[in-house]
Amino acid sequence: MSKLLEQFNKSQLKNDLPEIRPGDTIKVHQKISAEGGSASGGKAERIQIFEGIVIARKHGKGVSATITVRKVVEGVGVERVFPIHSPSIAKFEVIKHGKVRRAKLYYLRTASGKKSKLKRKEFSAAIAEEFIKEQPTETSTEIQATTEEPK
Repeated sequence: MSKLLEQFNKSQLKNDLPEIRPGDTIKVHQKISAEGGSASGGKAERIQIFEGIVIARKHGKGVSATITVRKVVEGVGVERVFPIHSPSIAKFEVIKHGKVRRAKLYYLRTASGKKSKLKRKEFSAAIAEEFIKEQPTETSTEIQATTEEPK
């Protein structure tokens, strides 16, 4: 019986998920069934987007894995818990990565103003890209000359 359960759980896992960590700002595209008023008998679906900061990731990487996403709407904090492998989730879009030192960012619930902002994670990566752009590029003949061993 447990083999059947494991096999079913593996079939429900999504393979195309981006790496989602606490501190990331993401857009969650969720399928919502638009009931009533539709010509197709109430079976129409639409996509609703929820954008916010991931404050927690729970239950590992299995079928029951969830993320908690928080955003502030008109001064009121709104949190939603999304099952990562749910068929009602169309896709996740990672907007930016935040630099954090905690696994659970519950302190953002009480933080306001400047303390509620997270630093960008790619700061050092952006500096490295600028450094690479400033370096002169080698031509193909120079590359061939450096790869050949002197005899």
